[in-house]
Amino acid sequence: MTQQPDTVATYAVTGMTCGHCAASVSEEVRTISGVTDVSVDVPTGAVTVTSSQPLERDAVQAAVEEAGYQLA
Repeated sequence: MTQQPDTVATYAVTGMTCGHCAASVSEEVRTISGVTDVSVDVPTGAVTVTSSQPLERDAVQAAVEEAGYQLA
């Protein structure tokens, strides 16, 4: 049985201005089932999520909003 490759998706998040913002978003997104890595680029607002299966945009949006930010 072959293992499926990870899924990588990038989302634009508005309102992040510092490392604390990035940490908050990263922490919330990591709670989504299947997420294996989160990378946040504060200057561009890009949040790159690696997961073991495709994620629902609604789940990512809910996690970002829980951290106090919005998907663009």
